[in-house]
Amino acid sequence: MDSDSKKIDAGTISFTLQHRTLDGGIRHHADQGVSIQVMGNVGGKETELLRFDCFDNSPHYHYGPEKKNELQVMDPTVTGNPIGWTISQLRSNLPEMLKRAGYDDLVDQIDASLVSQKVDELESAARKMALRKRNTVTHNRGTNVIEAGNIRFGLEMRAVGQDGGMAIHVLGDVAGREIELLAFDCFRMAPHYHYGPRNKNERIYWDKTVVPDTLAWTLDQFKKRKLSSMIARAGYPGVVAELDEEMIQAKLPEVESTALAMAKEAS
Repeated sequence: MDSDSKKIDAGTISFTLQHRTLDGGIRHHADQGVSIQVMGNVGGKETELLRFDCFDNSPHYHYGPEKKNELQVMDPTVTGNPIGWTISQLRSNLPEMLKRAGYDDLVDQIDASLVSQKVDELESAARKMALRKRNTVTHNRGTNVIEAGNIRFGLEMRAVGQDGGMAIHVLGDVAGREIELLAFDCFRMAPHYHYGPRNKNERIYWDKTVVPDTLAWTLDQFKKRKLSSMIARAGYPGVVAELDEEMIQAKLPEVESTALAMAKEAS
């Protein structure tokens, strides 16, 4: 078992949990969250009976991952917090879910009272793991910072290994502390942007065939007033409520001219 995993025995079955970070790579979106496995002995082999992937962006669960591997999507708008929803199902629907996964024989062997006690322990461990193991990234705030009301734009030329290029950081104050709300890394080789680098850190790679000039695309989103919806998606509705859109639009020519001058100087 991975050193970052935790196993909780509950008689015939056990629960294993670990925090998973899926970088996604260039072709897929990044995701992360706590994965909860329901394990049991099947034919003398420890088998994954159910798995709940309580991810930030695409939470889902599997019936019989090693058998039928039937995937079901969680809708956070309806279910709420994926960990909370998962714990609720383990408390009330575990036998039915195991049957659907194809493990009817194990259901009669479960000690319901013991499982109930262990689910309490599981919930506490899962919630602590979700907080402590969250993967975030911290960037520099930028070498040129342009104020725009309750947000500011930090501009810098970044170098990451053999890659690099213009980076635009959208910064704001949260609870009296400056936080990077969005980051746009307009790199030469693997350009991408982040929703909430210090929060959910959802990283999306541009398709350079569709978006050959990622700096121009970024500036265009600002001009189209997309910042409010993007900052909301990053998890900062309080910042959105105080945005001064007219001031942002007034500052964008300075942001654009500064960014273009920096990029030209570095080329």
